[in-house]
Amino acid sequence: MANDVYKRCNFCGKSEAKVRNMFSAGVYNICDECVIYCYDILEDQGIVPARESLTPEFGAADETNVKTLSLKKPAEIKAVLDDYVIGQDDAKMALSVAVYNHYKRITSIDDKSDDVEIQKSNVLLLGPTGTGKTLLAQTLARILNVPFAIADATTLTEAGYVGDDVENVLTRLIQAADYDIEAAQKGIIYIDEIDKISRKSENTSITRDVSGEGVQQALLKIIEGTVSNVPPNGGRKHPNQQCFHIDTKNILFICGGAFDGLERVITKRTDSSSMGFGGVIKDKKNETNVMKKVMPHDLVKFGIVPELVGRLPVITVLEELDEAALCRILTEPKNSLVRQYTKLFRMDGIDFVVTEDATVELARKTLEMKTGARGLRGVFEGLLTGLMFNAPSDPTITRITIDAEVVRGEKEAIIEHKAEKRGA
Repeated sequence: MANDVYKRCNFCGKSEAKVRNMFSAGVYNICDECVIYCYDILEDQGIVPARESLTPEFGAADETNVKTLSLKKPAEIKAVLDDYVIGQDDAKMALSVAVYNHYKRITSIDDKSDDVEIQKSNVLLLGPTGTGKTLLAQTLARILNVPFAIADATTLTEAGYVGDDVENVLTRLIQAADYDIEAAQKGIIYIDEIDKISRKSENTSITRDVSGEGVQQALLKIIEGTVSNVPPNGGRKHPNQQCFHIDTKNILFICGGAFDGLERVITKRTDSSSMGFGGVIKDKKNETNVMKKVMPHDLVKFGIVPELVGRLPVITVLEELDEAALCRILTEPKNSLVRQYTKLFRMDGIDFVVTEDATVELARKTLEMKTGARGLRGVFEGLLTGLMFNAPSDPTITRITIDAEVVRGEKEAIIEHKAEKRGA
């Protein structure tokens, strides 16, 4: 066919989109299935060794590398997330349901008992910096049994410009699946910093927006479902380059972003205060979390194209962390900062203690910085740099205690030494 954008095998006539690999020699093409068929013929004639005796990379797939799909219930997924992420119950429930339905979707792909086809529900996570969006994605990556990849939207540009093509988000998923295309086509992709590719205004741009609207338009087909040509190692695509063909209709996309400034868009829409003698003045102090009132139209006003908003039907807002939540983050998760620094000091034979009032003071200092949970490590590092520099060189130190006065800088850390042996 003259208008067919894909190459076709000269032996079986299959399109390039229907097979894993297409090998070309001039104007002639042969697909990987025909190569294996020809090998089987030569094997029957005793010309080449049996495929079973060859390495798994050449012949049949290695059974030990095939991931077994374990269907976890939403409550089970959320229970694991609770061990690492404090609070954000609404976001964890939405993610757990989305992932569980994705699992069920995968198991029902081959079910032809009826005509009902389950569509995927992609997820959009909104929330200020440091509230746990990326941590939720990283924790999901640890507990899931399907290929999971995290991509960054800030590196993407419109095709033809310096930067990563949009298809490179699929390259990371293929690599996470050990180049198993069939497994990658049932995976999950988390696209971080999705708000950084918003267009500059609500109106359609008449010029090239190489890192904004153009990237959003390129993401549309991939998120909705299409067959993409992906370079094996990422980077730019070149003519006659061998590419993977991956169908994205069964890939679940989770997008996250801080959307700084979206509050003003929501407030402008919801503000009902008026002027005059009969006017109603709204108490701004009662506005606990404006982001909870987000509507799809607010995202369009912010600069996300309507087509992309429509492809992310599940919109979940992460709450801004307060002092109590930051205190819990310091001590409760399995990989909490207090446990991390305790382990670091224990490697040098030193007990490290952080008192309860010290965690409250650390949380207060972090709130002043307005950087969310990420700021906790910065405060800790500034407090402990001197101790971590000197303590390993002093073998007499047995215990270091941090209290609220130490955090406020009113005194030095409490350091206990071994009892010195005195001569008779």
